[in-house]
Amino acid sequence: MKDHAKLAHENFKRGYNCAQAVAIAFADELGVDEERAARLASSFGGGMGKMREVCGAVSGALLVYGAVHGNSDPDDADAKKAHYARVQEFAARFKAEHETIICRELLKNIALKKENTSEPEARTDEYYRVRPCVRFVESAARILEEMLAE
Repeated sequence: MKDHAKLAHENFKRGYNCAQAVAIAFADELGVDEERAARLASSFGGGMGKMREVCGAVSGALLVYGAVHGNSDPDDADAKKAHYARVQEFAARFKAEHETIICRELLKNIALKKENTSEPEARTDEYYRVRPCVRFVESAARILEEMLAE
């Protein structure tokens, strides 16, 4: 069995954004290759295009969850309700560990460089030393793995 949290960690360390790191770890479950998973999740890094909104690790995990267990019939209100309940369950589990799903709140103690700039930060040793993001991608991947197994 894959250790998705470890894969997500490795993906983040390879330079993928938080959403991509999680999505790529579950590329098989998505039914796509690594490149397609990276493209699908690319917009969600940095809390939606580096706007520091919903954590990219959460968004990447929910992208995968929707692909695997999402609803597709716009007239099936029960399926939509059940899916939204599972999304909320994921968020509750993530919040239980990290208090929030909002990127800027997760990074509250980090001096953010021009928060709403589109320029990515260099992935230096210092970046990895101060950023808690690896914990978030690991956590999101683990919670997703648990929920997919339920």
